[in-house]
Amino acid sequence: MEISRELTKVELQLMQVLWEMKEASVNDILEALPIPKPAYNTVSTFMRILVNKEFVGYKAVGKYHLYYPLINRESYMENYLNGVKNTFFSGSLRSMISFFAKKEQLSKSELEGIIKILNDNNPES
Repeated sequence: MEISRELTKVELQLMQVLWEMKEASVNDILEALPIPKPAYNTVSTFMRILVNKEFVGYKAVGKYHLYYPLINRESYMENYLNGVKNTFFSGSLRSMISFFAKKEQLSKSELEGIIKILNDNNPES
């Protein structure tokens, strides 16, 4: 599934709950949210928005809906980060990694760990 839309902060918070729970009612989602909890109607409205955006599906179970994610966390994260890379770093992964390495002030051991990951995932090395 191609993801052409981004989630708002609230939508992402609800998706995080849904990704963890796999499927949930509005009450289940409310229970999992931190305090202060939004109103039931607020969560219900946002779930309908997520259905309309095609991030979430649902099935009717009695008087309520059971919601489930239509896209997995990794797919969304990959699309989102590609957008960041293309928007802020002209599509350059090297520039993006360099930016975060400088901003995060990574230690030598953290940088060595990243290099190991890159080497382990590069079949040409």
